Amino acid sequence: MPTDPLAWETLDRRVAYACPGFDVVNETVQLPDGTETEFDYLSEPASVCILPFTPDGDVVCIEEWRQAVSRVNRGLPVGGTEPGDDDLEAAARRELAEETGHEAERLEPLVTVEPANGIADAVLHFFVARGCRPTAEQRLDHNESIRVTDATLEELTEAVRAGEIRDGRTVLALSYYRLFGPDE
Repeated sequence: MPTDPLAWETLDRRVAYACPGFDVVNETVQLPDGTETEFDYLSEPASVCILPFTPDGDVVCIEEWRQAVSRVNRGLPVGGTEPGDDDLEAAARRELAEETGHEAERLEPLVTVEPANGIADAVLHFFVARGCRPTAEQRLDHNESIRVTDATLEELTEAVRAGEIRDGRTVLALSYYRLFGPDE
């Protein structure tokens, strides 16, 4: 089977570093011109990001401490898939419930992206959740500190425009929804 002339050939692959949530992979590759070199990237399971609307049309948001940037991040519920997750909608429902204590009447796929495919193999699946209501307590992971809040879509859009929301997943979800998403 012919390959694209831009394709690199992987000669060797090893996990250089592993921790809960992701691995750093080191590959020896051959470039199209025959040069052999090393390439490192972050490898992680697919993730889901949920844009959850209450029956009144507000968005269920989270505020979460993010150690990498040393501040509270305002955004949307996001979580990684688990090994047994064959159904992305079920993973999205689980993450929504775990991080916010809310359940959705229905979910719709919004978009799937590779947010940083030059340095990571990450795939992010976005969903719009409708009719979200609090039904239980949060079930946070041991390393999560999350506060649940509500905001209007207009408030969140303005916060993105003003640079107050900097989380890329939230910016992408809101932007894509505002540009291409269904209005209800």
